[in-house]
Formats: sequence, C-alpha cells, structure tokens
Amino acid sequence: MLDSDLVINSRLTLKRSELSWKFSRSSGAGGQNVNKVETAVELSWNLEDSESLGPFRKQRLLDFYRTRILDGCLRISASEERSQYQNRQIALKRLGDLIREGIKSPPPKRKETRPTRSSQRKRVDSKKKRGELKKGRQSRKSYDD
Repeated sequence: MLDSDLVINSRLTLKRSELSWKFSRSSGAGGQNVNKVETAVELSWNLEDSESLGPFRKQRLLDFYRTRILDGCLRISASEERSQYQNRQIALKRLGDLIREGIKSPPPKRKETRPTRSSQRKRVDSKKKRGELKKGRQSRKSYDD
C-alpha cells in the first residue's frame, strides 16, 4: 500500500511520486520509543502541480479545501500510533477520504415550492387552537360582587 499509487476510486489514482513525506518525533505516550524514533508523519500533496487530476476536479478540491491548503499543498498529519508504518497508512487513508469527499458533486439545490392550501389551513388552525388554549388560562373578572 505504501509503495504503490494511491487509488481514490475506479477512475482516479494518485501517483506515488506526487506525495511527499516528512517524519518527526511524536509526542505523547510511548516511553523511549517517543524519544528516539520518528513516528509522526506529515503527508503533503501538491494539488496545484498534480497531473492525476483534471482542471475541473482540481478546482473543485481547491474550492472545497481552501482553508486547509497552504502554498498549493494539502497536508495531513498522523501521530496516533506508535509505529511510523501505521501512521503512514492512516495519513494515506485520510488523504483518500478527503479527496473522495472533495470531488463529490454537491447535492442538487432544493426547488422552492409554495406551501399547499391545506398546510396553510392547518397552520392557521393550530395557531387559533393554541390562542384559545392560552385565552382559557387567563384569569377572568368575577361579576358576583
């Protein structure tokens, strides 16, 4: 998985050469392993220079992740696991998920419709009923005096 290209879906595959890795020492639990082994992973993918995507998909991803993209690169960090291999797998999975989510076509816009006559009638009737209920709670003046 780490040595092969990243398959996003049946029509889209990222070349391994487009991905760049950066490793560092992880923080948190792990004992001596944390102090001497670079297990934290940062995966960078230069979206603007990518040859795997067409201009339409590229623009859609740039728009969708405009707050996450820095200098044209989409960066993913992973440091949950104690091994670099597992963190690399997590980062690749996250990148794949982000790309899949970003290239999905947006849901169709809802066509506005007018409320039906019966729904308007129901609304008004329920408002009247509620008003009558509240009116029934009010204290009434006594004419016995």
